[in-house]
Amino acid sequence: MLKKWVFRLGSDPKLSLKRFLRGLALFVLAVIFIAIGYYGPALFQLIGLIILALALLLAGWGYLGIFANRFAQVLERSSPKITTLIFGNKSSAIIYSNNCWLLTILR
Repeated sequence: MLKKWVFRLGSDPKLSLKRFLRGLALFVLAVIFIAIGYYGPALFQLIGLIILALALLLAGWGYLGIFANRFAQVLERSSPKITTLIFGNKSSAIIYSNNCWLLTILR
């Protein structure tokens, strides 16, 4: 179940990077609003805090997708190789392994 979730979340790294960068831009906007609220009306700080919460959620979702993509690549490399013996006798064997056919001559 976790493996399926990781592959699904990390399936589109460009979209994850886009989400992360949008969250980062919203974070900068939130900091600007908070700074304006420090010198001006306090309402700007409240708006900045709301934007900050959204920015952190969006950037976190994007970062999680980027991490899941990298982790999915590690899971793919460490998955066991599937080997199926199709036909075999004392002198030779036909084996299907990792999407390729092998003819093995046994001695």
